[in-house]
Amino acid sequence: MSLPKDDAATLSARWTEGVLLKRDVFSTVERGRFSGETGEVDAVLRRLDEVPWWSFLLARHLFAREKHALRLAKGLNVGPELLWAGRRALVRGFVDGVALHLAKPHGDLAYFRSAKAALRRLRRAGICHNDLAKEQNWLVGRDGRAYVTDFQLAACFNRRGRLYRILAYEDLRHLLKHKRSYAPDALTPRERKILAKKSFAASLWLATGKKVYRAITRGLFNFTDREGGGRRLVNDAPVLTELIRKNPAVRDTAIVAFADRRSGVGLYAFVEADQATLEGQLRNDLSAAKGPKPPEHIQVVHALPRDASGKPRTEILQLVAMNQLDLIEPMMKNDQDRAFLKDILEQRKNLRDRFNFEADLPTS
Repeated sequence: MSLPKDDAATLSARWTEGVLLKRDVFSTVERGRFSGETGEVDAVLRRLDEVPWWSFLLARHLFAREKHALRLAKGLNVGPELLWAGRRALVRGFVDGVALHLAKPHGDLAYFRSAKAALRRLRRAGICHNDLAKEQNWLVGRDGRAYVTDFQLAACFNRRGRLYRILAYEDLRHLLKHKRSYAPDALTPRERKILAKKSFAASLWLATGKKVYRAITRGLFNFTDREGGGRRLVNDAPVLTELIRKNPAVRDTAIVAFADRRSGVGLYAFVEADQATLEGQLRNDLSAAKGPKPPEHIQVVHALPRDASGKPRTEILQLVAMNQLDLIEPMMKNDQDRAFLKDILEQRKNLRDRFNFEADLPTS
């Protein structure tokens, strides 16, 4: 399936391809640069030309919902601005920030105040996002503020009727669930009350509709979106991790997902060991095990970046795997983190889909 001629002509003239962010049965999303009236800007493209025929009608419906919501949200400064929209492709502005599950804003009360303010602006515009349970749809901007993205499920209202109030309530409740994860002590009594009380529609959805949704997306569409990682991250990565750890030369390993232009989702294994030549042996072991498909990339590193509790900082490794290198520097907490990162970047494997987003990388 190809883009309409007018869409293709506009993108050919104004879009510079960059890094693939996501590809599934509903769309392809990539980061690049878009030429506008004031020059080139960082932007994100969503296109429908690579979706399979059997999901196209639903993909087109989701695309139309996002396009409409982004038009209504223009100027609200709560998410990406709509820069251009065609019949089967749209370009939105790039928000300089990382997803909530990567940024992990523990104890950041200013962030959650900003998030509530963003929801209020959306409500005044009559927009309910409807997909804010996903942490990847909340962004932590480089400026510390909250932004939301991915408006494919958004509903827009001219009047604030009962359905609008229910959906707006659920948007708020999902935000408070994230606040409970990262700043639980800051929850007010009223916020705790909201968390404890699902709307009737939400309870009904959990009991009925969500089961149907999962049956369709995970069964019929073979689609799982855990933090954008898909079924391979959910099903294959744990098995591969255990197989890799069986090698006595391996101290630890962390596997993350990245968008791949060939397969949709690829796996990238960072292996902590001293033997730089271990990669070939690990590939042979994984192939001989007759288990899941081995990771597309295996990188042996002297040490994995770790948090205060000693767990690998997969949020950093995720950005390395996705070639979103310019977003890493704000997440560096100390010189030790930067030293780890420099070692990893010098040997990184995913060089096929990269772009010039490397301005603030550590050099020494």
